[in-house]
Amino acid sequence: MFTSIFLIGLQNHQWFKETEFPQKPRQLYTLIAEYGSRLYNYQARLRMPKEQLELLKKESQTLENNFREILILIEQIDILKALLRDMKDGVHNHSWPVHREAVQDQVTTAALDEEMSNLVHYVLKKFRGDQIQMADYALKSAGASVIEAGTSESYKNNKAKLYWHGIGFLNYEMPPDMILQPDIHPGKCWAFPGSQGHILIKLARKIIPTAVTMEHISEKVSPSGNTSSAPKEFSVYGIMKKCEGEEMFLGQFMFNKTETTIQTFELQNEASESLLCVKLQILSNWGHPKYTCLYRFRVHGIPSDHT
Repeated sequence: MFTSIFLIGLQNHQWFKETEFPQKPRQLYTLIAEYGSRLYNYQARLRMPKEQLELLKKESQTLENNFREILILIEQIDILKALLRDMKDGVHNHSWPVHREAVQDQVTTAALDEEMSNLVHYVLKKFRGDQIQMADYALKSAGASVIEAGTSESYKNNKAKLYWHGIGFLNYEMPPDMILQPDIHPGKCWAFPGSQGHILIKLARKIIPTAVTMEHISEKVSPSGNTSSAPKEFSVYGIMKKCEGEEMFLGQFMFNKTETTIQTFELQNEASESLLCVKLQILSNWGHPKYTCLYRFRVHGIPSDHT
């Protein structure tokens, strides 16, 4: 079985090596190739039950097909750019009055720029959605929730108030369940005071957890120019009975803010039974003295009806 999994990963890895990528945009191709290599290494380490092997094959094929679609879309973007240049040159070659030429040029540029922008956003959305390729059982829209009784208090920020005639009357800090949602725009995070805190999550269904994913924004998009409030070391626990029982240690990890913004960690210990609740314990951050911000946390695993 391990040999089969290895060959599946090798097939994806070999496809990325043999595919001839255009020169532009170089950064996106590099990112895709890097992820293909990471997927290959990840699959080579997996020890999956037989009933999961077919699922792995299907997901691998889906991933390859989606990447091919991304490459086709990128080629379309390059064609649109060339078309834009040709049309701009054609506009300038006509003997129209200056003001008419300027208007036509502006309309043409705006229309094609919008089309290219739509394609770029679609490509990035498609690529982003394929990075994990594992179900998130801590997703709020799927039914997961935060148990506030087992969660640290939110960071109180005097700047995050609504004011009426100069009097602050309502805080609008983000609630803890922000970390269970896919929107990770800068500032849309849950903050707790200091560098240590915890959050108790009731999953969408009972699972045997196998991995978790931590996500944070990059310094390039951070309004402050740094991500010192990002979590660093953290632990994950399974709660055995009704989210109030004995805690089972599942692993301790480090989120490296200098690497990719989305990082997945295989759990170090396997739960002896299906779990409905998981506790995330933050042990340190990257240096912010006042608070720590969590953007998104995902829990992956095998549903109880598949075990």
